Amino acid sequence: MIKKNKAPVGELIYGIHPVIELLKAKRRKLISIYTTDPVPQSWDQVEKLMPKYPVNIQYVKRDVLTRMAGNPDHQGIIAWTQNFPLRTKPFDPEKQPFLLMLDSIQDVGNLGAILRSAYCAGVDGVVLCKKNAAPLNATAFKASAGLAEHLEIYIAASPQAAVQELKQAGYQLYMAAFGGENALKCTYKTPLCLVIGSEGLGITKSILNQGIQITLPQRTSDISYNASVAAGILLLLVGNQIGKI
Repeated sequence: MIKKNKAPVGELIYGIHPVIELLKAKRRKLISIYTTDPVPQSWDQVEKLMPKYPVNIQYVKRDVLTRMAGNPDHQGIIAWTQNFPLRTKPFDPEKQPFLLMLDSIQDVGNLGAILRSAYCAGVDGVVLCKKNAAPLNATAFKASAGLAEHLEIYIAASPQAAVQELKQAGYQLYMAAFGGENALKCTYKTPLCLVIGSEGLGITKSILNQGIQITLPQRTSDISYNASVAAGILLLLVGNQIGKI
C-alpha cells in the first residue's frame, strides 16, 4: 500500500516587516526563506535576525514569489514557518486586563490594521471569532506590519460564546456602536474588553446589550469611520486612560 504524503505543516508569511517581526518574536520556527537574487534592500535587517539553527534559503525569480504569495506585495521575501501559536485557553483578567474582541470583521486588511493598532495601544490579548470572520492569514500579517506576531490571540467559536467566556471571567465589555456613551468622556474600568463589530452591520445584535455601548463623536449621524480607523482611535483612548501607553 502506498502511503499518502502528509500535507506540509506551516504557513507562508510575506513582506519585509512581517518577516522581521516573525524573527524578532521568536515564537515559531523558521523553516525556509525565499528571496530574490540580488536580494532586496532590507535583506541585511533580516540577515541580522536569522536564527542560529540552519535555515534553507532559496533564491528565485520575483514572479515565483508573486505566485507563492498570490499577489505582488511580497517585497522580495517570503518565509515558510510553523503555524501561528494561537492561544488555547481563555484569557485571565488578572494577567491580561486589556482585551480586544473582533466580531465578524470580514476584510482581511482591516483585520491586520486593527491588530497593528492593538499592539501599539498595549492590548494584552485579542479574541477573534470563527463565524463570518476574515482569516488570520499572510495578508493579515502583512497588513499588521508583522506586529500580530507579538500578540496573544484566542479564537472563539462565535461572538456569543466569546462574550459568555469574557463575562464569566469578569471582564467589563465596551461595545463600539452608534447611540452609546461618548467614548471620549467614558471612564474605562479594567479588566475590560473593547468589542469592535463588522464593517457593515456592526456588533452582532444578540450581544450588543451585554456591555456598555460607546460611540465616537463625528460630524453628522449619516456617516461613519472605517472599522479599522474607529478601532485605532478607541484603542488609543482606552490604552491611554488605563495606562497601557
